[in-house]
Amino acid sequence: MQNTKETRSLAIGLTALSVLGRLVPHAPNVTPVGGSCLFAGSRIPGWLAYLLPVAVMAVTDPFVGGYTKGSIAIYACFLINVWLGRTLLNRATPIRVGATAFLGSLQFFLITNFVTWALPAARGHAGMYSADLSGLLQSYTMALPFWGRTLAGDLAFTAGIFAVHALVSRKLVAQTQAA
Repeated sequence: MQNTKETRSLAIGLTALSVLGRLVPHAPNVTPVGGSCLFAGSRIPGWLAYLLPVAVMAVTDPFVGGYTKGSIAIYACFLINVWLGRTLLNRATPIRVGATAFLGSLQFFLITNFVTWALPAARGHAGMYSADLSGLLQSYTMALPFWGRTLAGDLAFTAGIFAVHALVSRKLVAQTQAA
């Protein structure tokens, strides 16, 4: 995006979509935040793309359960999504967009469930899972249904966001050429 006004409008729109997606009733783990982060990374230059997930999470967390010991890991995962969007989606094709959404969802699953398993052990007490490889594997196994919903949401919202952007961009180009 070359136009600063367009970039800011896009960032504000994505932020609003993500905030609404977290605040309106929805299936667990099915929100537009992951897809918005991928899109922001691919289309919004500079620090503004990285500000999107931090702002969305900081504003909405108090309304959806508050901050947890794992919040930093969750924020980091969304920042990784921005980075994935920045590095992998400079030429967005449906396959690249889908593969990148899958990678974003996978890294979120792996990191957040590792943190869920590791935090209690690091504090010297038993958590939900034993502090060994068996406990780690149990943590990932128990989280698979949540990942399924996260993956479905990430794929659907990412596809929708990129599709709407492509349609609007084409329409704007057609209008510009017609004028």
